Amino acid sequence: MQYIYKKYGRERTALTATVICYRARGALREVGKAMGLSADAVAALSGAVWGWGHDGIQEKAVREAGLDPGERRLAQTLALAHMLISFPRHLSQHVGGFVMTESPLSEVVPIENAAMEDRTVIEWDKDDLDALGILKVDVLALGMLTCLRKGFALIRQHYGRDLTLASVPAEDPAVYDMLCRADSIGVFQVESRAQMSMLPRLKPRKFYDLVIEVAIVRPGPIQGDMVHPYLRRREKKEKVDYPSEDLRRVLEKTLGVPLFQEQAMQIAIVGAGFAPAEADRLRRAMATFKRVGTIHTFRDKFIGGMVARGYDADFAARCFQQIEGFGTYGFPESHAASFALLVYVSAWMKCHYPAVFAAALLNSQPMGFYAPAQLIRDAREHGVEIRAPDVNASDWDCTLEPASAEEGYALRLGLRQVKGLAEQDARDLVAARGSGYPDPLAVWRRAGLKPLALEALARADAFRSQGLARREALWAVKRLPGEKKKVAPLPLFAAAGIEDRGAEPVVSLPQMTLGEHVVDDYRALRFSLKAHPLAFLRRNLAAAGMVESMQLETLRPGSTVQVAGLVLVRQRPGDSGVIFATLEDETGIANVIIWPSVFERFRAAVLKSSLLAVRGKLQREGLVIHVVAEELSDQSWRLRELRPELTRADHVKHQGRDQREPKPSPLRHPRDVDPMPKSRDFH
Repeated sequence: MQYIYKKYGRERTALTATVICYRARGALREVGKAMGLSADAVAALSGAVWGWGHDGIQEKAVREAGLDPGERRLAQTLALAHMLISFPRHLSQHVGGFVMTESPLSEVVPIENAAMEDRTVIEWDKDDLDALGILKVDVLALGMLTCLRKGFALIRQHYGRDLTLASVPAEDPAVYDMLCRADSIGVFQVESRAQMSMLPRLKPRKFYDLVIEVAIVRPGPIQGDMVHPYLRRREKKEKVDYPSEDLRRVLEKTLGVPLFQEQAMQIAIVGAGFAPAEADRLRRAMATFKRVGTIHTFRDKFIGGMVARGYDADFAARCFQQIEGFGTYGFPESHAASFALLVYVSAWMKCHYPAVFAAALLNSQPMGFYAPAQLIRDAREHGVEIRAPDVNASDWDCTLEPASAEEGYALRLGLRQVKGLAEQDARDLVAARGSGYPDPLAVWRRAGLKPLALEALARADAFRSQGLARREALWAVKRLPGEKKKVAPLPLFAAAGIEDRGAEPVVSLPQMTLGEHVVDDYRALRFSLKAHPLAFLRRNLAAAGMVESMQLETLRPGSTVQVAGLVLVRQRPGDSGVIFATLEDETGIANVIIWPSVFERFRAAVLKSSLLAVRGKLQREGLVIHVVAEELSDQSWRLRELRPELTRADHVKHQGRDQREPKPSPLRHPRDVDPMPKSRDFH
């Protein structure tokens, strides 16, 4: 962005504005405050709304939240909030839309300084610009570009290969083999459950297949019922049929099925007889039909024009239905090709340099569908040795170290993973480290860290290189004064006649069990390299009829199964209302499909569970396995009972840290997980 300001000048370039409108959750929060509802009541109401939805809250959901929808003030709140949904809230800065003018910008539109230095914004949004014919250029900022840049730097540093997006070896069969297995966690664009379900069916073997993959899992093709015909034709189960030679030229590369925005526009011109200017107006209506409702005015002309030229009415209706689906999700072919390049390059890096890819992803957070815990787990399953954050070995970012068992590199987790540790404190620690810290006192003296930073490191078990486990390290840092000056002894020490806190008696602290370490790992890091919490609950889960995720591939399709796992991701793509949930236990992940009717019956469990149990039918299509939910229940109470189950016997059984622990699997701590984390739930 600053490059654009510098190249074209702030007098001729500025970011455009965008109108932010109320969604259901925000409307409930603001109306609730204005109506004097308690903070708890407002939180309960907003928590019952799915993500960023525009739908109001139903009476059943209000009752499930523990509130009475018939209460007068609450009923007024709900009614007013429903009226406020989609109403403009404020004018904001567009994320990357630039206006460029030949004459000074101030002669065309009101401008103002942005909050950030050396940035200028205008007061008009994109619809105003379209009406006036003003050029707008979108700057597409992608986290994956940052990730790939950092990955290339690590490859250059450790492997001596100087790579760019253009020089990555093309058409690598191993990369396509990996994608056909839907082994795509972390890979750009194809890591969602819908994309991972499509990959084994589409079976990409060349670059243009990835272009199709990116474009086909979109509301336009899905709502236009174009996905299944394309797959059948690709698998040669259905004959490729072109209604005319004109449409053959438009649709041949996609087997007679329109998948791209350009194809929809060309169909309007060559199939329905639209003039280019009319097709352009249709394109503009596509981008805004959900808000201003103008695209329906083209329906009769479009379908009538195709029928008049001899096309089947059903085909014409499907074509127009897809154009409607493109309304806010239109994917031009050029856009899909650009994305497909990033799909291939990120998959290539994951395939050939899994440690590099994991480090680059972790150093580029937040981004993507998955939290760091799942990225770490996936890296371990690809043979990457993961090493915990440590005061003597970790930088702020994740780094690579020589692996201990074989050639290659291990991934050393960075101090950025430690909850509650500021980046500046971590950088101060690294800068003063020298040849290493022998004890916590040296960390305090040389790095000048305050008690909260030292405690965060101790709780994260980051003093292992000093021979201190979590409890001993925490005891040691608690002894240190908060500032580098002599402090008065605490009353307890003064009563014992001890002047120097460092001279307190040596104590023998109880050794923590493995389970206690796991719980505290999740609290401090949001994952654990030692074990998974469900490993300790497995006996009780098995007694309740729950099978492990890894067993699903051995069970008969169509059979009724019960699984339970920590909720990683909830997705509700498009307007179908179908929810895809991903659950994780100590053996792997289970993919769950929740139909709208089932969701409404078990809404509270779906939205609020940290540990979710599902009973449903097992569905398998090739390598893709789903559990189609029939009943769901919130099992989060089991997590609250986790600590009493961590007995000394557990510790004795699992004390061999590397050989005898349950299968390692990092995950965010259930108690720290927002049941609807904004960065992980998609709609």
